[in-house]
This record gives sequence, C-alpha cells and structure tokens, in this order.
Amino acid sequence: MVSVWRNVLRVGVVLTCLSGAGLGAAVPARAAAAFATELTGLPDEFTAGDRVETLSAVVSRSDGGGCVKVRWSMLLEVRGLRLDQVKVDRVEENGSFPLEIRTEGDVARLTDRELDPGLLCPGRTVTARYRVAFAEDVSRGRVSFAAEAYDQSLRLLARQTATRQVVGEDAAAEPTRAAPEPTAATAEPTDPATAEPVTEEPAEATPEDDAVVEPPAAAAGRPVSTSGGFGVVQAAFLLGGLLLFLGAGLLLRMRRLLRGD
Repeated sequence: MVSVWRNVLRVGVVLTCLSGAGLGAAVPARAAAAFATELTGLPDEFTAGDRVETLSAVVSRSDGGGCVKVRWSMLLEVRGLRLDQVKVDRVEENGSFPLEIRTEGDVARLTDRELDPGLLCPGRTVTARYRVAFAEDVSRGRVSFAAEAYDQSLRLLARQTATRQVVGEDAAAEPTRAAPEPTAATAEPTDPATAEPVTEEPAEATPEDDAVVEPPAAAAGRPVSTSGGFGVVQAAFLLGGLLLFLGAGLLLRMRRLLRGD
C-alpha cells in the first residue's frame, strides 16, 4: 500500500513539472507581444545603378521586462530580377557587420553572425542598418524586405515587412525626357494658330479699305457734268438770252407804236 502511494506521488510530481514547463513556454509568446519592429529610410522606389539606399530596422520594447541582446535577420525576396543583382551590406558605426547568408530560389536570409552591439531595454531601441543597391542591368522588378529581431536564445521578438518597386536608370529617366514632348506638341499648333489670323487680317482688311477709300476718290475725280446737276454758267446764258429776246421784243413794239403816230 505504501508503495502504491509512493507511485501516485511520483506521477503527481511529474505532471506538476510538465504543467509548469508548458506555462513557461507560453510566457515568451505573450512577452514577444511587447516588442515592435519598424523599417525606416525606404524610398518610394529603388533605382538601379550606383545609387545606394540605407534602410534601418528598429526594434523597441514597451513592457517592464529586463534588457536583452538582439540578433537581427533580414529576409529578402525578389521578383523580376535575380538575387545576384542585389547588393546588401549590414553596417554599424565601425564598418561592415558580418552576415551569414542563405539563399533558396528568389529568397535570401541575411542573419547577423554576432549579437547586435546595442542592448534592448524598456524605453530604448536597437537599430540595424543595411545599405542596399541594385545592378545597372536591372530594368524593372520588385523587392520585399522582412526585418526580424531575435533574442540571444533565437526567440522571435518582432517582425516588420515592406515591398518596393525597382526600376532601371532608363525607366526612371523616361518621364523626364518625355516631359518636353507635350510642350513641343502644344507649341506646334500654336504657331499656325497665331499665324492664321495674321494672314487673314490683311485679306479681311483689304475689302474694307477699298470700300472706304474708293468712293470718296471716285466722287472727287468725277466731272461735274456727269453728276446730272444744273450749272451756274448755263443759267446765266439762258437768262441772258431771255433778257435779250425780251429787249428786242420791246424795241420792236415801241418802233411800231412810233410809226403809227
């Protein structure tokens, strides 16, 4: 009987330990919710060539826990281009930071070989910086980043993702080169439009000028005889002839009267 109770106690101790281990495993999942990661310095789009962009992954802690060391891992995925056309350099204040790189298809994982020099505490942040550039022969594609922060036990603390377009130098320069074309296109119709009124104005003005100028010139140069009016000279001659006829008649009448007497 005593041995039976001993076995029961042993089983109880084992179950208690297992339940405690299960709670301990659940605690980190809840603790990780207090961490947050963000990506900064991302451009609207990447331009291939010698242009280098610096990205920053920042992890913060909002709970009241203790300080932890951080190991960064960056997951990089490309579409429309190859991984060998991407250049990534993890940098710190004293230069490049060693990375362990693993690739599979179009996906690459870049993990710090050492823990980050910073210490993550409540109210403080730890930052990882990456210099990213793309080869000159890239025409167009897409790249996705996933910044992951782990503690020294490789427990995931926080993760942040972002996706951007990658364009070649020629594609990026096309809008600037095409910009003058609409200006030239709008300027071409402007020249005929401004020239047409110039050619039409003399054509319209010529009849008006003739209509205004010609009638006065014709009236001034037209002889008076053709105007149909009765001149003063004709009236004088007519009046003189009438008076002469009357005078002659009066003289003849007076002569007859004198002969009769």
